[in-house]
Amino acid sequence: MNALSGLSLTHLGHTTRLKWHRLRRYDGDPLFSPEVMTEGFRVGASMEIDLRVRADGGFAVLHDDVLEGETTGSGPVHRMQAAELHLQRMKENGRAITLSEDLAVMLVAAHPDALLQFDMKDDFATVGERGVEHLSHHFRDVGQQIIVSGADLELILAIKRRLPDLKRGIDPTDKLLEICRDAGLAAVERELVADLDGPTEPETIYLAWQLVLQAARGGLDLIGLCHDKGKRVDAWTYNLDNPQAGFAEEEWQEFSSLMALRPDQITTDVAPAIERAWLRRVEAG
Repeated sequence: MNALSGLSLTHLGHTTRLKWHRLRRYDGDPLFSPEVMTEGFRVGASMEIDLRVRADGGFAVLHDDVLEGETTGSGPVHRMQAAELHLQRMKENGRAITLSEDLAVMLVAAHPDALLQFDMKDDFATVGERGVEHLSHHFRDVGQQIIVSGADLELILAIKRRLPDLKRGIDPTDKLLEICRDAGLAAVERELVADLDGPTEPETIYLAWQLVLQAARGGLDLIGLCHDKGKRVDAWTYNLDNPQAGFAEEEWQEFSSLMALRPDQITTDVAPAIERAWLRRVEAG
C-alpha cells in the first residue's frame, strides 16, 4: 500500500480495507464524483455508490428517491427515463448524473483489486424483474468487480437467482437495532445467524459501527459471529469531526476498539485522513 493511499489499514496482522463512501475520498469531494471513481478503479480501491431504479429499468447513481435534493431536476427517480435524466445535473459539481450504462463501460478497465458496491436503495417491488434483468445484461461480465447490497432480502435473492456468481451483501442494521431495543442482544444474535444462514448467501454483512461497538460492550462480537460463518463485515460509516487534526481522544477510543474487533472493511468519506491519523497514533505508540 502506498502512503496515504486511503486503501487499507493493518492491525495485528489483519488488513481492513477503507471503502470510499459515495465516491468520497477527501473531505469536500462532491457526491458520486466520476473523477474519484476513475481514480479508485486505477488504484484498486473499494468504493460505494447508491443506485435508484429508473422508469426504463436501468439505474441512476443517486441516493434519494426524488431528484430535488441532489440534482437540478424534480420528481421521483423511478418515473424518469434515461433521456430525461441526461438533461439534469448534479447540484454539487454541475456534472451529468451517472447512469448504470456508464458504470458498465468504466468497469471494464478497472484494476483487478477494485471493488464497487452497488447499494440498492429501492426494494424489489420497485426494481422488479426488469431492473434485475438490466443488471444481468450490463454487469454479468464484470461481476468480480461488483458487490450488490441492500436491506431488502427479496431483491438480493432475485439478483442471486439471475446472477448467482455476483458478490452479494446484506445490511440488517436497522432491523437489528430495533430487535436490540425491544428484545436484547440474544435476540439480535439469533436474527443475525438466521440471516447469515439464509437463502441470500451473502458474502459481506454491512453493520453500523455504533451497533458493532454497542453489541461488543454487551458481550456480543457481531464481527466474530460473521467470521465464524465465513462472512466479511463492513462497519459503516466512520468519519472524523476534524479530518486534518486526526483523532480526538474519544474518536480514538472508538476507532481503536472497532479495529480490535477485526472488521474486513470500514466505510468512510475521508479514507486518507483516517489512514494518516491511524499511522500517527500507531507510530506514537
